[in-house]
Amino acid sequence: MAFPTKLLNDGEHVVVHTRTHAKALIAPVSVLVVLVAAVISLGSITDSTTVGLGAGVVAALVAVWFVVRPVLDWLTTTYTFTNRRFIKRSGLIAKEGRTIPLNRISGVDFEIGVVDRLFGCGTLIVSDASTHGRVLLEDVPQVEQVQLRVAEELHTLASGGPASERVDDGT
Repeated sequence: MAFPTKLLNDGEHVVVHTRTHAKALIAPVSVLVVLVAAVISLGSITDSTTVGLGAGVVAALVAVWFVVRPVLDWLTTTYTFTNRRFIKRSGLIAKEGRTIPLNRISGVDFEIGVVDRLFGCGTLIVSDASTHGRVLLEDVPQVEQVQLRVAEELHTLASGGPASERVDDGT
């Protein structure tokens, strides 16, 4: 899913656009498998329509809360770095967003735990000059590459813009 170009300003382009690593879906899929197995098992040991209906209602509620909601959260949450700002967007119906101008970002760090290393992801830490101080983006795929690209963009911004726009004065 690409970042909508209608949300970009003139001269702005996307540097990195990503979402949380798919490992975030392991728990919801596991819950779904256990839920289906439980409903099938209960259906095979009882002939009661009332028990089956009650199990179906409980299974549907559990599925909505522990499967559908996390999957929708994963699908609708994106992290985007442009050449001007960082944008975090989430939500399907009720939308939420956070934007930090790149010139207010003071640092971009990453942390990779043991499990994260197995999945090829990690936590990206975006530090800014606001009262909130920093934003943690957990389970970012290829976090080291994302950190390098964002740091390069921050360096480009600090040095006066892209190399193609700077004038070579011969020094």
